[in-house]
Amino acid sequence: MRGANNLRGGSLLPRNADRSASSVSRAKGLARRMLALLIVALSALPVLAEPVADFYRGKQISLYVSFPPGGGYDIYARLFGPHFTRHIPGNPQILVKNMEGGSGVRAAAYITSVTAQDGLSLGMFLDTLTLGKVLGGPGEFDPQKLVWIGRMNATATVALVWAKSKVQSVEDAKKNEIVIAGSVPSNSSSFIPTALNDLIGTKFRIILGYGGSPPMALAMERGEVDAIGGMSWEALQLEKRNWLDEKLVKILFTQSARRYRELPDVPGLLDFAADARSRTLLGLLGSGPDIGRALVAEPGIPLERAAALRKAFMDAMADPAWIAEAQKRNLGLDAIAGEELQGIVASAVATPKDVLDQAKKYIGQ
Repeated sequence: MRGANNLRGGSLLPRNADRSASSVSRAKGLARRMLALLIVALSALPVLAEPVADFYRGKQISLYVSFPPGGGYDIYARLFGPHFTRHIPGNPQILVKNMEGGSGVRAAAYITSVTAQDGLSLGMFLDTLTLGKVLGGPGEFDPQKLVWIGRMNATATVALVWAKSKVQSVEDAKKNEIVIAGSVPSNSSSFIPTALNDLIGTKFRIILGYGGSPPMALAMERGEVDAIGGMSWEALQLEKRNWLDEKLVKILFTQSARRYRELPDVPGLLDFAADARSRTLLGLLGSGPDIGRALVAEPGIPLERAAALRKAFMDAMADPAWIAEAQKRNLGLDAIAGEELQGIVASAVATPKDVLDQAKKYIGQ
């Protein structure tokens, strides 16, 4: 029939539509064959386990604490370990090992040069380990190359003045002399008041020779001194609670660079900085309490394992079970992430030599 469409296979199709349909059919067939080949290829591949979990599963992490059993660092490490491992991929066991020597110098050197650098060795050292090393202390390790995992709590130490003293603030101490108890020049109870005298003009008269905070406290109660250069905030709450309840003392400052979370109205050392140089010096001298009770990994730990441990640490610190246990044990918590800790350490290491030389004078070097 002229002008009519041809009948093809019982369908009314123009010639070009017929060719188009054939092309589509061939394309669909090719796509189906490619999909089938892809499925076969993928099914032949092994299932890839998450690499960090695969590494840690069934293994044991050694946590080297640089103090004897029963002390503050040891207690934090042993109580935190079971909570920490629940958040580490693969859930490895954590075994606390006490390695005394130089308040962390020995253990830091050990995880730097002896252990396998694989993420199975961690450390927990004295908060001022970095400060000591920066100021020329011993040890075959570099604080900046250690991988800082996170801080459980700042090691808050405070300077106290007896309530009857005419000096009740650092500003008062700029106008009037105040007798303050210290231990030795290299202890913060001495070198921080010495630094404040030099940098901002306070008039602390430091009496050295006290063997720790208990004899300092007794001397202040007896009226031999007006103030104490340094006492642990934890010890103050536990051993001298009546001082706080009866308002027998006033806290002058914390020895940390920054304010302590539990004492938001008490100045940290950086609050007293008068210029850039004094800010650098006070930031360095107060770096120890800011580093606090921190976990450290080997300098050679693979990056993905370091990242996993840092995440697990912060997750564990936010875990309600750990928070409840810490509260039950009267353990303070003030977590900061490993990246921030790494920055504090890097800042201390980068201190210019002339500033370090000035800091050394404060500690009697």
